[in-house]
Amino acid sequence: MASKKDYYEVLGVNRDASQSDIKKAYRKMAKKYHPDTNAGNAQAEAKFKEVSEAYSVLSDPKQKKLYDQFGHAAFDGSASGPQGRSEGGNYREYHFEGGDMDDILKNIFGGGFSGGFSNGFSSGFRTEDFKQNGADVKAEINVTFDEAAFGCDKFIRISDASGKNFESVKVHIPAGIDDGKSIRLKGRGKPGVNGGKNGDLLIKVNVMKKQGFERKGMDVYSTVKIPFTTAVLGGKTAVQTLHGKVMCKIAPGTQSGTKLRIKDKGIVSMKDPSQYGSHYACVEIKVPQNISVEAKQKLREFGRLCGEEDLLS
Repeated sequence: MASKKDYYEVLGVNRDASQSDIKKAYRKMAKKYHPDTNAGNAQAEAKFKEVSEAYSVLSDPKQKKLYDQFGHAAFDGSASGPQGRSEGGNYREYHFEGGDMDDILKNIFGGGFSGGFSNGFSSGFRTEDFKQNGADVKAEINVTFDEAAFGCDKFIRISDASGKNFESVKVHIPAGIDDGKSIRLKGRGKPGVNGGKNGDLLIKVNVMKKQGFERKGMDVYSTVKIPFTTAVLGGKTAVQTLHGKVMCKIAPGTQSGTKLRIKDKGIVSMKDPSQYGSHYACVEIKVPQNISVEAKQKLREFGRLCGEEDLLS
């Protein structure tokens, strides 16, 4: 025999262990040391052979009885039965030269094996039992206010499993993405094991501020300053939006804090590219400073005409 270790010791069970305990011990160790999950590990392969050898004997009542009585001698021809002849069992030693899990188990349990053990092992090993999906990887990326509004392509560097080698990955930033949202790149995370799926790369988007602009959902807010006379008499003023300057009408008597709505000049919808938010310009009236004596006189006259005589000094 290839192994002379005690079979019960090999499987880590007591000599009075039940078939159920023997089965559980074998399945646990076979999964741990199987060559498919220990590629290139000669020690693990040897351990797997040893475990399989022990199980092939102890799982067969007839062979187990011979082993309990004669030990390894029951199978090497040195033990004699009551009639003086060898009582060796039909044990076979299994050698694995690659192949997938189903092929290996067919060698052990016969051609009847298909996707699991055929001898009552309803929850036995299958090839997929050894698959392990890779973990997701998280990263962050900074984009400007305009890049988030209009979309762009960026590059991010990610490391491999060793943490030493880096790869540059192209990331498409969709137009309209908001601060704190994530982009998922399928299959760019940790690699799977034994045919398992690769994990995903989850990239959190951090949108930087833009001076003079504030975003609320798909709408954009800014401030527009207009002269005192324009606020009183009405007129027009230019409002800078993300899509360029727009001339807006100022109604006579416009108060400070009034919001001018400019439709479809906000952020595009990520769900429907034909939909845009609005741009809201908050009016701020510029108060004249350091005016001439003549201008002051005119303003006092204006105040009296507006009924503000008592307030003028």
